[in-house]
Amino acid sequence: MAPKGKVYRGSVKDFPGFNASQDADALYNAMKGFGSDKDAILDLITSRSNKQRVEICQAYKSQYGKDLIADLKYELTGKFERLIVSLMRPPAYSDAKEIKDAIAGIGTDEKCLIEILASRTNQEIHDLVAAYKDAYERDLEADIVGDTSGHFKKMLVVLLQGAREEDDVVSEDLVEQDAKDLLEAGEQKWGTDEAQFIFILGRRSKQHLRMVFDEYLKISGKPIERSIRGELSGDFEKLMLAVVKCVRSTAEYFAERLYKAMKGLGTRDNTLIRIMVSRSEIDMLDIREVFRTKYEKSLHNMIKEDTSGEYKKALLKLCGGDDDAAGEFFPEAAQVAYRMWELSAVAKVELRGTVQPADNFNDDGDAQVLRKAMKGLGTDEGAIIEVLTQRSNAQRQQILKAYKAHYGRDLMADLKSELSGSLAKLILGLMLTPAQYDAKQLRKAVEGAGTDESTLIEIMATRNNQEIAAINEAYQQAYHKSLEDDLSSDTSGHFKRILVSLALGNRDEGPENLAQAQEDAKKLADVASNDSSDSLETRFLSILCTRSYPHLRRVFQEFIKMTNHDVEHAIRKRMSGDVRDAFVAIVRSVKNKPAFFADKLYKSMKGAGTDERTLTRIMISRSEIDLLNIRGEFIDLFDKSLHHMIEKDTSGDYRKALLALCGGDD
Repeated sequence: MAPKGKVYRGSVKDFPGFNASQDADALYNAMKGFGSDKDAILDLITSRSNKQRVEICQAYKSQYGKDLIADLKYELTGKFERLIVSLMRPPAYSDAKEIKDAIAGIGTDEKCLIEILASRTNQEIHDLVAAYKDAYERDLEADIVGDTSGHFKKMLVVLLQGAREEDDVVSEDLVEQDAKDLLEAGEQKWGTDEAQFIFILGRRSKQHLRMVFDEYLKISGKPIERSIRGELSGDFEKLMLAVVKCVRSTAEYFAERLYKAMKGLGTRDNTLIRIMVSRSEIDMLDIREVFRTKYEKSLHNMIKEDTSGEYKKALLKLCGGDDDAAGEFFPEAAQVAYRMWELSAVAKVELRGTVQPADNFNDDGDAQVLRKAMKGLGTDEGAIIEVLTQRSNAQRQQILKAYKAHYGRDLMADLKSELSGSLAKLILGLMLTPAQYDAKQLRKAVEGAGTDESTLIEIMATRNNQEIAAINEAYQQAYHKSLEDDLSSDTSGHFKRILVSLALGNRDEGPENLAQAQEDAKKLADVASNDSSDSLETRFLSILCTRSYPHLRRVFQEFIKMTNHDVEHAIRKRMSGDVRDAFVAIVRSVKNKPAFFADKLYKSMKGAGTDERTLTRIMISRSEIDLLNIRGEFIDLFDKSLHHMIEKDTSGDYRKALLALCGGDD
């Protein structure tokens, strides 16, 4: 069933010993008389390939003079009926029906159009156009042109031609030129040249475009997705983003679509049915693995939790297995992970904070503004926020000195007495040096009853050698004991050893060493695959806590080559608790530190209640390092801006100060 030379990645295969006539009999008997045997119907239909189902339809008509699809529609109801009937149609006719429904009547289901036309191959597009003509005696292009408009319409028409280049031989010169043309058409142009985006993204081969996206990242410092979000809008923007996602990994695109179809309240059943049917004989195994890696739960389990009855049973049969149980390797997903590591290794992204040193800075003038804001009855919180969120940390240290010199008073003490709650914690945190602030957060995490392991992991796993050295010094000065001693006395086992290793600040800082990276990857792969190994955590510690970031990126790539799994997958599978969380934090920090913090910020605000400690800590600690990058990752990951989420999730002067640090709405 797979194309010649390719491994079959579908979850539904040809049924061995297939007999169309016997299956037609079985279905007829399942629907005969009062009621119908739904289990028999779903068991049979979900365990036959589409080609075999088509033969069953023909045999059913020959033997009973009846239309099987019409009988199934009559006997079944609701979502289960829609799913079973969709399975009975050939793929091209199923796509044609979906598109016809998307453009029929009032309004258009643009998401359906985008999903189908952005993800199908040239041959699948040609088959779809022919099936649409055959089924409805209408021209698909004419119908889409009549139902859409603008650049969205133009790109759909380009995709409908099924004329994407398919040559795997890529010209490096053309790659560089296309990347340059896209940059000039968007970021470097007043207005946007949408035609250039349409031509390049609509016609070039996938292999070529992957290299264009890598080159674009190198020359612009940002991924193509972020530029599309900034330059395009509406359905056209969504379509182009879908094209980019499918170029990068069709499996990852569908994993994301499935997740969004089931997360939150309610289920988007049309989307769920369409994808489970259309991908069941193409790449469902790859989708499952990407889903498991990306969302930390199996597709099988999410379907199980989100659906019910025969509908659930049929979907689970199409899913084909539970990846939370011991499973097989998935090479396509491994290749996706490998490309992601390669991308992070070559990208030279400039880290940028949102808070810059203020121009025409006057420390004594700022001290006077702050004194006036706190003098007399009441406090002018707005003035305090305006000054302190718009000065660099070095400038704030100068203001502290100027305040004492001018008034003989301690600015920190005055701020503490005048402010309260979340705002006080934020403003007082800004007044400490970065090392003092981290030291204070670590001290809070270990003092008193219980330990805040999450804070320990976040800080220790993400700071560089220089930052760790400064934290150690600040900790000793503030608390008259060493950070290492406090970490040792408050934690235990492998988790303690990880923290102590990181607290030494002895990570290598050199470039990658390919031979050493291959050796390191083999050591990790060997212990990760050995269920009885008692040196698992020790081996991971000796490599993850000591090697340089560039070297670890190469180690993780080599690990994928050897195991077909991302190293994070192995960690989650073999470890648990704080040890697992610490190693995962290191891996994510190595891969993409801004994305790690974007995820932490999102989790601090999603759902009921806000984790203000985490929100405050990250906004302070990253404001002069990489908060601008974090903002970009936030919108890429969660389709909403950090500014918007802070605005929605916080209030009052605390919100005002956070938004000032955020520095803008993306």
